[in-house]
Amino acid sequence: MPKKTNRNTKYIFVVGGVMSGVGKGVTTSSIGMILKARGLNVTAMKIDPYINVDAGTMNPTEHGEVFVLEGGLECDQDMGNYERFLDTTLGDGNYMTTGAVYQHVIEKERNLGYKGKCVQVVPHIPLEVIGRVKRAGEKAGADVVVVELGGTVGEYENILFIEAIRMLKLEQPDNVTTVMVSYVPVPNKIGEMKTKPTQHAVRALNSTGVHPDFIIARSDHALDAKRKEKIALHCNISKERVISAPDVDSIYDIPLSFEKAELSDLLLKRLSLKPKSPSKLGPWKTFARKASKVSHEVHIAVVGKYFDTGDFVLSDAYISVLEAIKHGAYKIGVKPVIHWINSKDYTKGVKKGDLDRYDGILVPGGFGETGIEGKIHVIEYARKNKIPYFGLCYGMQLMVVEYARHVLGLQGAHTVEINPDTKYPIIDIMPEQKKLMAESNYGGTMRLGAYPAKLVQGTIAKTLYKKNEVSERHRHRYEVNPEYIEQLEAEGLVFSGQSPDGVLMEIAELPNAVHPFFLGTQFHPEFTSRPLSPHPLFVGFVKAAKEYRGTQK
Repeated sequence: MPKKTNRNTKYIFVVGGVMSGVGKGVTTSSIGMILKARGLNVTAMKIDPYINVDAGTMNPTEHGEVFVLEGGLECDQDMGNYERFLDTTLGDGNYMTTGAVYQHVIEKERNLGYKGKCVQVVPHIPLEVIGRVKRAGEKAGADVVVVELGGTVGEYENILFIEAIRMLKLEQPDNVTTVMVSYVPVPNKIGEMKTKPTQHAVRALNSTGVHPDFIIARSDHALDAKRKEKIALHCNISKERVISAPDVDSIYDIPLSFEKAELSDLLLKRLSLKPKSPSKLGPWKTFARKASKVSHEVHIAVVGKYFDTGDFVLSDAYISVLEAIKHGAYKIGVKPVIHWINSKDYTKGVKKGDLDRYDGILVPGGFGETGIEGKIHVIEYARKNKIPYFGLCYGMQLMVVEYARHVLGLQGAHTVEINPDTKYPIIDIMPEQKKLMAESNYGGTMRLGAYPAKLVQGTIAKTLYKKNEVSERHRHRYEVNPEYIEQLEAEGLVFSGQSPDGVLMEIAELPNAVHPFFLGTQFHPEFTSRPLSPHPLFVGFVKAAKEYRGTQK
């Protein structure tokens, strides 16, 4: 059995039943938030049951956005939700995958870390999981660790993680509780809410030796008394622990809904925890109320390529961008209307008037050749027609390429990622990374995590940040080629943010006298935007979009 720790840390495990994608991430975030509002120190973790060591090589159309922590770990998008709801910065130890766990156990065995013992899937893999959960809590000094297990119960790949929950609960029965988030469907042709799928999911979890203490019942509609009684009876829990979680207009309403259902009191009682203060959700309530009442619209076009997943649009590929736009919009009292624009639709150019209905255009990060010429055409249109433009990472690089082509007249200028033989390599790979690329070691070639940047006086960036130096998170392997910086600046492009040594260009912009808002960042500001403290660059972008809309009436 794992060793006991002195600290009386509590552990809440959130698992999924019936189907994925019903809100385990926001449930985990909301549980953490309502407990933090009671004065407790809370941290959150995500377990992804993938063999991938991290999320860096996963395709966004399959897995959604790759979120980057301050320390540089590439992880699941739910980590972004945790940071946004808890208003905290999480460490690399708060995320694990099956691949990372197995890799560590095998390396430990190779280094005689098990002192010659026979290393087995059980108990050594679950023990490693338990150790990681405990260390995350200890490092954060947490009263409560909320842990989300990806996927759903009954999946073969989740068995070892559920076994870790069972073992930890056996060791510390008073310190561990399990929450199941389960979907309760209302089939259109039947017109009745069905609880049987949830009953089967609970039985599948019971068969592993773990019993859910709480059930979050997700549905299109609120759970009625009869269904709540039915779930309680057949799933062997009290009615008060069956929490109705109907669809809401905004994910930011969910913590308030949970608190209305007295979930924090129920969790505290189950874990024998005393709150350190009354619930302090006042600022969040104000934010959620403001978000629901704004009516003045701004229309923002997000131009990307990670949209195709069969016949559906996968907005999760850019979830942090979407939420950062919302934060900025609510800050200035407008409602953002997001339009998902596939860059492949503009590969041959943008016709006059095609983009005039949008108040702002944003090109987010990405990789590869697909849709790249469409993005460049869109950027050119935004620049020439003075539509507010915001480029993130790849969106900044292509903004610089577009400027080199159409203002400097460097025909064929490009990024070497797409055209290694371009005559004008405006965007090039960092020298120290070329060897790794040649060895196909793509996972080790990225500039990841937080890096500082100095801001230039008299620029839009400096005005919005109100700081001389900032630290932002990166995820890229290409940079603006230093050989072209002097030419670009001579033609009016301003590099308003630079690395402390002046070698790397972090922010590019055009002055207000030339364009209302034409700015790009090499980093990802969306990763650090929070509901109650929106990122200043997103606030500036949405404000420019609002002002642009006013001029078009």
